[in-house]
Amino acid sequence: MRYLFLLLFTINLFSYDRVVALSPAINEIIYALDDGKKIVGNTTFCNYPKDAKQKPKVGGYFTPSLEKIISLKPDIVIMQSSSVKLAQKLNKLGITTKIVKLNKLNDIKNTIRDIGNILDKNKQAKIILGNLESKLLNTKNIIKNKKILIVIGHNLKLDKRIFVAGKNLYFDDIINFSGNTNAFQNKKVGQPILNMENIIALNPDIVILLAPYMQQKGLKKNDLINPWLSLPIHASQTKAIYVLSEDYAGISSHRLSLFLDDFKEYLLDAKTR
Repeated sequence: MRYLFLLLFTINLFSYDRVVALSPAINEIIYALDDGKKIVGNTTFCNYPKDAKQKPKVGGYFTPSLEKIISLKPDIVIMQSSSVKLAQKLNKLGITTKIVKLNKLNDIKNTIRDIGNILDKNKQAKIILGNLESKLLNTKNIIKNKKILIVIGHNLKLDKRIFVAGKNLYFDDIINFSGNTNAFQNKKVGQPILNMENIIALNPDIVILLAPYMQQKGLKKNDLINPWLSLPIHASQTKAIYVLSEDYAGISSHRLSLFLDDFKEYLLDAKTR
């Protein structure tokens, strides 16, 4: 009986009912764990699900306001590694923080698991992780040994800076798991910047253009695809160029499962070309 009392006391002691989420991905993961009601604040671009738009905003991803966060009286502030200095300031004020990683595929899985543990939503976390694993397996060996290039942004011309998914990102992990290779094999991490000559030298077999909010910019898919068709690369010759314009493109949350569905369809289509 005494043990049960101590157990319940410990759970209550570490109960987090007021959470501030400092990135769209963290915000989405908390909602996916069915705990969105605990979010008392998030950042400017936390707009999914719709309810997240109504939450008090504490600033942008790179510019959160310490004062606004404090005013919300959070039990815990969950953030990514770019906010280490902010975490130190909050800790000095007695506010609990949790820094998570969301760069690599395993980072995303671990973060879902960790947040589930923090919010006592382990069962929901396991369901989400199981779904991700299933969707990931669906991409394996559809087509093999192809060089896949993932481009980030709305490039209407290719004579300017072209951001691509490099190493140390979950896109690279997904490409490799599927049985293919990232067309960009340089050791540069994150989102390297290339030019048209670099792209031609890489000669990708498949190009995936991540263009969230394309419609808001008044753009259509062909507006983004057409510049690539003139390049002397294999993807242009086979027209294996795809545009993903959904808002989850590039957000490393549980909605990665939706990207995996799209990725699978691109591989299936490329197989026929």
